[in-house]
Amino acid sequence: MERVTVNEKKLESGLLTFVFPFALKKSSERKLAGVLADSGYTRFDLGQTDLEDAFYGGERVSHRDMEHYFLPFITKFIFPKSREGAGFQRYSKVLNVSALLKTDNVSVPFSLISVDVIVCPFQLGLLSVRTKVEDLPYSEALEFASRFRVLEDRTPQDKKAEVLCDGSTFDQVDDFLFESVVPEVPPFFDFSVVSDSHFETLPYFVDERVYVQGTFVLSADELIENADLFRAGQLDGLNGDGNPRVECSSLDYLARYVSEQCYDRWAPDTYYVCDQHSFCLITTENGGRSRQLASQMYGEYYYGLLINLFYKIVLLKFSNEYSRVKLEREDEKIEDLVRAINHFISKYYFIELAPQTQGREVFTQLRHVFGTRALYEDVKDNLASLFQYQDKFASNRNGHLLTVLTLYTVIGGIYGMNQVIEDLKGNIDWGKMSSYSLFQYIALFVTFSGLLVGAIMTVASLVKWYKEKRRQKEWV
Repeated sequence: MERVTVNEKKLESGLLTFVFPFALKKSSERKLAGVLADSGYTRFDLGQTDLEDAFYGGERVSHRDMEHYFLPFITKFIFPKSREGAGFQRYSKVLNVSALLKTDNVSVPFSLISVDVIVCPFQLGLLSVRTKVEDLPYSEALEFASRFRVLEDRTPQDKKAEVLCDGSTFDQVDDFLFESVVPEVPPFFDFSVVSDSHFETLPYFVDERVYVQGTFVLSADELIENADLFRAGQLDGLNGDGNPRVECSSLDYLARYVSEQCYDRWAPDTYYVCDQHSFCLITTENGGRSRQLASQMYGEYYYGLLINLFYKIVLLKFSNEYSRVKLEREDEKIEDLVRAINHFISKYYFIELAPQTQGREVFTQLRHVFGTRALYEDVKDNLASLFQYQDKFASNRNGHLLTVLTLYTVIGGIYGMNQVIEDLKGNIDWGKMSSYSLFQYIALFVTFSGLLVGAIMTVASLVKWYKEKRRQKEWV
């Protein structure tokens, strides 16, 4: 049987954006925004056209085109006009730093173009780092993407990579990023999401291997093959001997993968590949066309990826919280989760994102790869289960409350009041109670305990009403 072979390709340029989702401390959004502003970050405003070429290393992204690309209700979410607006609050900073990723068998020089910190709803943050590599073999660009996306060392192969920048050497990518590139962000990490883990040390919702969005511009005379597309989706770079690597030997499997994971509307010159950990554009078009494609990947498709990644993480978060509240059976936590899910579904989750055919097809592919639809249906089932539990809990609670009130009403009103009510009028003669019979003591106890129970229930209702108002304000 014929096996898969790899033909090395010449890469003109590679634009690689690494997206790191992290858990954000509760109610720290305003403080983080202030810290970023003091550190030289610029809040992204779609109305500021002077920012169209500010963060992309020479590429230009049309703000007008981005606004028209998405449906209006999505635009309000991903491009809020004010700092107080709900949605993606993006803060960007230009870096233009040269660095080197070094492994046992290759050293890849790269440019660190810029960085985004995006504060999202539901205590979620997204950190995006834009990098660029040029004039090197395609395999080395894939190797760079594969190694740089590993924040923490887990395997012996991971530990062979290090980053050299400004005379300093960093043994792990997360050290390079959080000590040198974005030292402002780690103080706002919420480490409670990994409190139950044995080996996880970073507050990410998926794992320490982050998402990669790549634009690979090959030489115009190259022919894009199925193996090249598969390697882009899997980020297969180099093997231990320094040769091009492809983790597949079956041509049939390769063909099925390309058929399912690739968007080939502009084949054979341009392909989009969607996988669990990567979304890549591979093209042999150069000049103005390649710049147009790069602009789109930095603009419309970048936000399309962020939206779908946001959907996946929030839905996973809801599923995890559902499993916890189902065991804990705490009424307030259940109400908060129900409110959060309803808020997300009504305000943020939309099936259609873009009116153009190309956008719909690419975003549908991303949603399919992320499994967002299945997660959404699971969360909807969980929501229905929570409603059933709330109804049952409320019915039981109201039944118990009615029983207590009925007992006090009957005993206190009919029996208790007839026994001791005359002695409790005007100036009470407490000494008279020393001659009470057993039944009169019971009646007296029922009377005063009824007053106490009524007072406690009133205070509890007021406290619950106040907490409910406060929780409602959080979702406005």
